[in-house]
Amino acid sequence: MSQVDATSEPEPLPDALARLYDLDLLDDPGDMDLWLALAEQAEGPILELMAGTGRVAVPLAEAGFAVTAVDLDPAMLRRAARRAAAAGEDVERRLDLVLGDVLGLELAGAGTFRLGIVPLNSMLLLRTREAQGAAWAALAAHLAPGGLAAVDAWLPDAADLARYDGRLHLEYLRRDPERGRWVTKTAAAQHDGATGTIALTTFFDEGEPGEAAVRWFRRDVVRLTSADEQRALAEAAGLAVELVAGGYDLEPLGPHDDRLIVLARKPGDRA
Repeated sequence: MSQVDATSEPEPLPDALARLYDLDLLDDPGDMDLWLALAEQAEGPILELMAGTGRVAVPLAEAGFAVTAVDLDPAMLRRAARRAAAAGEDVERRLDLVLGDVLGLELAGAGTFRLGIVPLNSMLLLRTREAQGAAWAALAAHLAPGGLAAVDAWLPDAADLARYDGRLHLEYLRRDPERGRWVTKTAAAQHDGATGTIALTTFFDEGEPGEAAVRWFRRDVVRLTSADEQRALAEAAGLAVELVAGGYDLEPLGPHDDRLIVLARKPGDRA
């Protein structure tokens, strides 16, 4: 991929943060085999909520599946569109990128999707139980009878939470393959036990050694959850929970697992 000249026009903040999101995920989370396997079993169109830059949606489309990817951030979807274009016209045809909110989502294809997914902690960006429940409701409303919903969320343990005391930590020094510059990422996290949330402040300092760095920053609040809560929200949406797993291998959730995978099916026979 070509590098961007350092003298080019300043990058808008939303576009920079979308690019840096992809830089974060140069470390493979290891989840694509699961989504591809579920897609193979589903044998029909796929809906991804909070799809971001297309990290999951584009490979699914490359594998031959029809994917509708919904996100609230235009900059994220612009990157997803570029990723799809780079993968070829067939991939672009199979991928429908939709700018929209999962809360109150109403797509024309509601009731036809065979698989609905919320990958890699996106559910935690919804800051209330009601909002997370609305995401489950959106999955349920858009699935065909017999369709499967899958949600992937992080389960921090007590040791993790104890470290989230607001101190700034170095996360990485990494060269951005797209712009060719070094990026230093530092972050501070503050756990609020009263609300079950973590406030994240992240700084990205981008530039070459000896030069003035460009600093980008963002603040996020994530709402933690539990297996019991996600099960209850899925069931409240009218889905039947089939599996609560502790990792991408779909082994049953155990006491030391830090990942939660919930699979729930919409009642009814497949057409």
